[in-house]
Amino acid sequence: MIKPHGLRGDVVVDLVTDRTERLASGSRLQSPAGTLVVERASPQGRRWIVAFAGVGDRDAAESLRGAVLSAAPLDEPGTLWVHELVGAEVVDTAGESLGSVEAVEANPASDLLVLADGGLVPLRFVVAHEGRRVTVDPPPGLLD
Repeated sequence: MIKPHGLRGDVVVDLVTDRTERLASGSRLQSPAGTLVVERASPQGRRWIVAFAGVGDRDAAESLRGAVLSAAPLDEPGTLWVHELVGAEVVDTAGESLGSVEAVEANPASDLLVLADGGLVPLRFVVAHEGRRVTVDPPPGLLD
């Protein structure tokens, strides 16, 4: 959460997912202070103004400043999720190990798998994902 907004306990949230249903009324989000339940949310530019149950004034909202919120993983077969990719082994289509995923970096053209050795593989080259193993088909020279 970025900061309080107004006097009624609303907060400004920087949503780092494209899944806006995470802020639907009744959604449960985890914070270091415990579970927060969304009462209402509305977009404001690239950010959101959110009201949480039990956060009724500016002081309560201020206590949430800087908190990182998380939600339970969504169950959508065939979808790649960052929490499943980080730490996964990356192999090419011949089965040769390319290293492990250190992070996933947002990029306008295609999000990038950041490998432990610093290599970058656009997600569009992922051809399979099973458990803790990701298979990619990168063009020649991409990781040279």
